[in-house]
Amino acid sequence: MRVLITRPSEDARALAEALAGRGVEAIVEPLLEIAPLPADDLDLGGAQAILLTSANGARALAAATPRRDLPVLAVGQATAAAARTAGFRDVAAAGGDVAALAAMADERCAPAAGPLVHVSGSVVAGDLGGRLAARGFTVRRVALYEARPAAALSPAAATALSQGVLDAVLLFSPRTAKAFVTLAQQAGLAATLGRVRALCLSAAVADAARAVAWRDVCVAARPDQAALLALVAR
Repeated sequence: MRVLITRPSEDARALAEALAGRGVEAIVEPLLEIAPLPADDLDLGGAQAILLTSANGARALAAATPRRDLPVLAVGQATAAAARTAGFRDVAAAGGDVAALAAMADERCAPAAGPLVHVSGSVVAGDLGGRLAARGFTVRRVALYEARPAAALSPAAATALSQGVLDAVLLFSPRTAKAFVTLAQQAGLAATLGRVRALCLSAAVADAARAVAWRDVCVAARPDQAALLALVAR
């Protein structure tokens, strides 16, 4: 079996190793290049906790400040692991989406205890700040990185599609799904996706992927890597 991983290289590495252990060959096809943004707006003064909605945010935060003392609330296990690897000591993981992160912040934090700092990319999915503002919290969002879309499919990905040897594409965000569909169309390879399964982290990702016809569009039971791996095994 051969699959395409559309995550940035740093995030894809561990997933490719996990797939190799299951006898699955992976082609790593980063569709978004992660670039740091200036940290001038990062203000942790008085904050009671940091909210992280991606592993890229964890790495960007670690590069932007030496502080590791504040509690970190991460959207899921992969983001929490990246924060711990970066040296943050008090890290908790939510259930994998913005709603779960907001619920965890509401449970663990108090509006009167200080603002929450949401470290994100320049583009966000879901209204984390709005959800928490409705519960009385002050949320300061700071963008510490941007994700720049790839200009074209790599030769390895294009060849795998054109030769019909790709079984599935792993898609982790609506933006990534849209980027992949666009690049496949630009390469004249959209029709080949009728032989390929789209394995999607969430229903929102699946909705973006359905802009073209796939052999099948599958949604993970939970928005985490373990659930996505379970789809590969089907």
